[in-house]
Amino acid sequence: MRIFEEMESEVRGYVRSFPTVFDVAKGSELFDENGTRYIDFFAGAGVLNYGHNHPMITEALIEHLQHNGIVHGLDKATIAKRSFLQKFRDTILAPRNLQYKVQFTGPTGTNAVETALKLARMVKRRSNVIAFTNGYHGLTMGALAATGNYFYKDESYGSRSNTAFMPFDGFLGEDVDTIDYLRKFLSDGSSGVDLPAAIIVETVQGEGGVNVARIEWLKKLEQLCREFDILLIIDDIQVGNGRTGTFFSFERAGIHPDMVTLSKSIGGGLPMALLLMRPELDQWQPGEHTGTFRGNNLAFIAATQALSFWDNDDLSKAVEYKGKLIREELKKIAGEFPEFEPKVRGLGMIWGLEMSPGVASDTSAEAFTRGMVIETSGADDQVLKFLPSLLIEEDLLHEGLGIIRDSLQALSERRQKMVTGQ
Repeated sequence: MRIFEEMESEVRGYVRSFPTVFDVAKGSELFDENGTRYIDFFAGAGVLNYGHNHPMITEALIEHLQHNGIVHGLDKATIAKRSFLQKFRDTILAPRNLQYKVQFTGPTGTNAVETALKLARMVKRRSNVIAFTNGYHGLTMGALAATGNYFYKDESYGSRSNTAFMPFDGFLGEDVDTIDYLRKFLSDGSSGVDLPAAIIVETVQGEGGVNVARIEWLKKLEQLCREFDILLIIDDIQVGNGRTGTFFSFERAGIHPDMVTLSKSIGGGLPMALLLMRPELDQWQPGEHTGTFRGNNLAFIAATQALSFWDNDDLSKAVEYKGKLIREELKKIAGEFPEFEPKVRGLGMIWGLEMSPGVASDTSAEAFTRGMVIETSGADDQVLKFLPSLLIEEDLLHEGLGIIRDSLQALSERRQKMVTGQ
C-alpha cells in the first residue's frame, strides 16, 4: 500500500475503509492480489447494479475494440451512440410513455446535475434553486451548493448562494407535512425565499442515510411545482437504473418530472452521465454547454447491453423479491441487537441500518475483516448502507447478511467485555 500513501492525494477515501489492493472482480465478488475473497455489498456506490464484469457487457466491449470502433467521439454521431439512443427510447422511455430529450453531459453524475441546474435557470430566468436536507447531488460548485452535508462545504470553495434548503419528508417528524411547510415559504412574499427556477430531489436519499420519500409526499411536491411554475428535477443518479425495483425511482409515485439526472449504473459500469428533459425545455444553442467526455462510446456499448435486462419485468420481480429478503433479515438482525438502537429503512435493493454513534463504521470495518465490502452513509456515518448488485445470487446475499450479523455479534461481545472490565 506504500505507493498509494506516497503518491496519491490525502483526499482518497475508500482505500482507507477497504485497505487492500484489489485485483479481480466478477459478479458480486472481489478478490485482492493475495486471492482473498470479498462479497460486494457496495457495488461501486451504485455504479455496478449489474455486477462486476458481466460477460454480456464484457464481450460487447471487446468486440467493439477489436473492430477498432470509435472510443472518443465528443458529440459526433456514432453507431454506438445510435444503438444506445434507440435502445433507451424503445426499452425504457416508450413503454413508460415518457417523452424526453437526452443530453450527454460528461462522465459523472455531478455533470448531469450542473447541466440540469444551469438549464433550469436559463429557461425560467430565475437564479434560485430549492434542495432538501440531507440531499447529495455532487461536489462541483453548482451541485455542491445543492448538497446538504456540511462535511463537503466550506466558504472558501466559492459561492453557495442561490440555493435554499427545505426539510425532506420526515425530517421534522412523521406528523409534519414538509410540503405544507415549503408551500408557506413560496406563497409568502416576505419569507426570504425567492421563487426558484427548480426544485431538485432524490426520491430515496442514498448518501443522506437511505431516507425514503413517501408516495404522497412526492405527489404533493409535483403538484406544488406545477402550481408555482417550478421545474421538478429528480436526481436518479444512485437510486435509478432499477435500484428501487422500477427503472426510474419515481415510477412508484406516478409523477412526471421535468428533468431527470442519470449516471452511475446507466453506463453499465463505465463513466456516463445524461440529462433527460421535456422537449420544450431543450433551449440550448449548439455548443452552449459542452464537455470533452460527453460521448463515451465504450459506455454506450456497455449501456446498450445493460438495458437488455429491462426487455421484460424479470429484473423488477427479482429486485422486489431480494428486497423483501433483505428487509426481513435486517429486521431480525435489528431485533437481536437492541443495544445498538437499530432502525431499518429502505426500498427495493437499497437499505439502511441506522445505529447508535460509531456502530455503523465499526460494523463496516469488522465486516471487511470477515470478507465483505459495505459502506456507511448519513450525516454522521450512522447508517450501514446495503447496496448489492441487483443480480446478486441469493446464496451470496444470505452469506453477506450473515457476515453483518456476525460482525455485530463481535462488536456486541467486545463492548460487553469493556463494560465488565474483562
